[in-house]
Amino acid sequence: MPLLEYDFLQRALVAAAIVGLVAPLIGVFLVQRRLALLGDGMGHVALAGVGIAFLFGTAPVPTALVAAAAGAVVIELIRAKSRTAGDLALALIFYGGIAGGVLFTYLAGGKSSAALNQYLFGSLSTVSASDLVWLAVVALLVIVVLATFGREIFVMALDPDLARTQGIRVTAMSMLLTVLAALTVVIGMRTVGLLLVSAIMIVPVAAAQQLTRSFRTTAMIGVVVGELAAVLGLFSSYSLDVPPGPAIVMVALLLFGLCAALAVPVRRRRSRGVAAAAAAAAEPIGAHA
Repeated sequence: MPLLEYDFLQRALVAAAIVGLVAPLIGVFLVQRRLALLGDGMGHVALAGVGIAFLFGTAPVPTALVAAAAGAVVIELIRAKSRTAGDLALALIFYGGIAGGVLFTYLAGGKSSAALNQYLFGSLSTVSASDLVWLAVVALLVIVVLATFGREIFVMALDPDLARTQGIRVTAMSMLLTVLAALTVVIGMRTVGLLLVSAIMIVPVAAAQQLTRSFRTTAMIGVVVGELAAVLGLFSSYSLDVPPGPAIVMVALLLFGLCAALAVPVRRRRSRGVAAAAAAAAEPIGAHA
């Protein structure tokens, strides 16, 4: 493919593939726990890390990783003590994160304010080789943690009370999930952007839920949809000369619409099957005698 002759597009494609794989794997747990908007808030916290990096001249990706992970820990510690106080703290930290990110960026001066848009909406040309190393390491860490604690996190997300009866540390698993979501947000900020990365975590999962009720199958289909959205959106952004974030999210929404349309006949057949089974069960025993 001629487009792949460009080095910057090759790096962006690898980054997009990583995001398309990891984001739905975390998103399926967030949807299960009804925390679909958590990724959006963690993007605000990560933005503060990007602003701090501009201000002190450090690397944006590792600085955003530290800021997002620290914010996730603080949020879960507060939520563990009080759900009401936790929701309020969540809002305050999110608002403070985006305000701090913008403030620190403008205090840094120079070209920092112009570069901020690259982190808000993604950029094809700014993904460096060192960024790919960071993204690959963090993605591998997320996958290993999910492979190790995936069952515990699933039970905690499904029913915290049931998790406690099984000896699962609910607070620790909840904190772990929030930290993983924060790390995933940072993974996606180069390609999808901090303001839109939550969509690539949630929309593919929502699309998968149109076709299946199984948690495992939802995760698998969500990854497929996420990869398609990331790759097709990336090439669309190059062709249309627009930021990759909006293009990727729009493709994900189109795939959601396609899955929803495909699900209509499946649901009709399922409803007919249930109705037929119910009718057969209600029929008198000696009706065919």
